[in-house]
Amino acid sequence: MKPLIEIKTIPISIEFKVTPSKIQRSQGMAELEISREKKGLSIKSRPIKLNVDSFEARNSVVPSTATSSRQFGENGITAAYEATAQFAEEGNMLLNIHLNQDTLGQIADSRMSQPADFNIGFIPEYPADISWEPGDLSIQYEMDKLNFDWKIGQGNYEFIPGNIEFIVKEYPKVIIEYVGGPIYAPPSADPDYEPIDIKA
Repeated sequence: MKPLIEIKTIPISIEFKVTPSKIQRSQGMAELEISREKKGLSIKSRPIKLNVDSFEARNSVVPSTATSSRQFGENGITAAYEATAQFAEEGNMLLNIHLNQDTLGQIADSRMSQPADFNIGFIPEYPADISWEPGDLSIQYEMDKLNFDWKIGQGNYEFIPGNIEFIVKEYPKVIIEYVGGPIYAPPSADPDYEPIDIKA
């Protein structure tokens, strides 16, 4: 007679996922800043400087008030000295008058023989004082200047620990299955029922 019941046992099903640990390094960023300093061209020019001092030349033509006063004073003193000397000389001649001497005629001849001063001279008496300073030209050129500023990141290290995952794909279970035929009550209701011969 076959067994009427089948018992099946299904074990647990577990899946393991293992992630190993690792060290991860992030890339450092590099930045560059460029700045520009403008220089350029510089030109400095100083022209020739001419200095003309014509004070003495103008003063000899048209004397200033101070110069005229000084000249008049000097000329007056000179004229006084010359007149005093002349009068002294003529006085001495008059004191020594002798007979048959024409003293007054001698005095007149001496006065007439003196050179006449017509106050004629070179105008102007003094030349202008001329001086000069040479010119100067300075050219300076400087190229533009570029400044480079590097900013470099060193990067960071990151440790990622390992990981173990347990995944239960199927839980354990017991399956009890009835494999026999149907049970009739009373047994005579079974179409395949055959009575048992108890006499035999």
